[in-house]
Amino acid sequence: MAPEPDERDQPPAPALHAHGVVKRFGPTLALDGVGLTVRPGESHALVGRNGAGKSTLVGVVTGLHRPDSGTVAFGGAPAPAFGDRAGWRSRVACVYQKSMVVPDLTVAENLFLNRFEGERIRWGRLRRRAADLLAEYGVDVDPGARAGQLAVEQRQFVEIARALSFGARLIVLDEPTAQLDARGIQRLFTKLRELQAQGVAFLFISHHLQEVYDLCTAVTVYRDARQVLTAAVADLPKDELVAAMTGDRPGAGAPSWRAAVRPRRTSEPVLRTEGLALDGEFEALDLAVRGGEVLGVAGAAASGNTALGETLVGMRRATAGRVTVHGRPVKPGSVPHALDAGIGYIPEDRHRQGLVPDRSVAENATLTVTGRLGPFGTVLPSRTREFALTMIDSLDIRTQGPDQPVSGLSGGNAQKVVVARALARGPAALVAVRPTAGVDVKSKDALLGVVRQVADDGSAAVIISDELDDLRVCDRVLALFHGRVVAEYDSGWTDGELVAAMEGVHGVAAVEGTDGMGERT
Repeated sequence: MAPEPDERDQPPAPALHAHGVVKRFGPTLALDGVGLTVRPGESHALVGRNGAGKSTLVGVVTGLHRPDSGTVAFGGAPAPAFGDRAGWRSRVACVYQKSMVVPDLTVAENLFLNRFEGERIRWGRLRRRAADLLAEYGVDVDPGARAGQLAVEQRQFVEIARALSFGARLIVLDEPTAQLDARGIQRLFTKLRELQAQGVAFLFISHHLQEVYDLCTAVTVYRDARQVLTAAVADLPKDELVAAMTGDRPGAGAPSWRAAVRPRRTSEPVLRTEGLALDGEFEALDLAVRGGEVLGVAGAAASGNTALGETLVGMRRATAGRVTVHGRPVKPGSVPHALDAGIGYIPEDRHRQGLVPDRSVAENATLTVTGRLGPFGTVLPSRTREFALTMIDSLDIRTQGPDQPVSGLSGGNAQKVVVARALARGPAALVAVRPTAGVDVKSKDALLGVVRQVADDGSAAVIISDELDDLRVCDRVLALFHGRVVAEYDSGWTDGELVAAMEGVHGVAAVEGTDGMGERT
């Protein structure tokens, strides 16, 4: 007679097991029957391009979103009831890229925040309990220090210790290295490995695939709201991981739509940077964009590409180097001077940086040219309407008229108003940061066509984005990783090689030397 199985021989239940999860937001299918299993003591990576469904899955497993169907279990037990904050907090916690600690409170106060409702707080005892808690998880931080004085990774350690003190054995790390330097990343990874040895499980979300190979033992890939791959990291070549993310076959050549390569323009640079740098964002960059050229600057989170765009247009002041337009220096950190120098700007966030929502289409489209709409600094409504009607017609902005508030426009048409404002002065150089974010496919094609036409008419254009579709219109693309140009591609790049460079996966793409000016080194 066979012996009864010993429960001690059974593998422990997964720290997290999600199965068949479906989530819709209105007509948008954000998760299409996906799954994910994270074992105790495991660092499991979840990767995918923007819009793949990673953030939605995190929302589901942390209790922020109620799934439309599917199951979620922690340690073999069903997830707490939706809305049971204490129940979810005792199972799973999320450490976000942006620290959630309160900087003006001490470490001890942050650790025990919201735990003493109606109780009298004994401060000495609180600090002793905080010291014991930090020591238990090996976090070398003074419990009496202000959280705002800590290094970034120390604040993350405090958040992890707080989560573990509630009983959570699964920690979601959402881009935890985005604000860390190399030493900070190493210290963080060392601490994570120590906690893994104690049975703590981590779900690791990162745009930097090299970190997946450095830290994780398993990886799951989402693409277009579906789960397309789960594998052991050690058994998965980097090119196959990139291919799973993009849908390309490993080693596939350039697609046929790139067959028509535009000739390289030979005019003198219109927009140039020399040794341009911004501490903590990007290192010294020498770039040159010629008239008739669209330069793409590709980069994932924390690459420094958005900061570069904001520095070019004067929203941020460089710590070194200079920007010139047609050889004339642009005053650092001055938006008005950048406008006067001939730089047009399409910002990343049209709602926060691009539009005045309670103002009309006409008023928004003419914000940069109000001095030209009437004598002696006045603004004539008739000229404003006339100018706006011209822009509405040329950009095919679907509106009830120039007097309609922009708040009533669709996303694509609102973005066209932002583009109209950027083009109002006839810029010598156009800088566009993620110009098609949040717009439909038809509007996306139209907007990118406008940027292409600006260059074809003789101006210089720069598209800064991590969206591959934005970059397809470019004549040349630079890939940034941690503030450095790591690769340059002409228009024949493939999705796989560009994503590999953006994600810091060395050895997948052939990284060629470049001086940032279209010349090989």
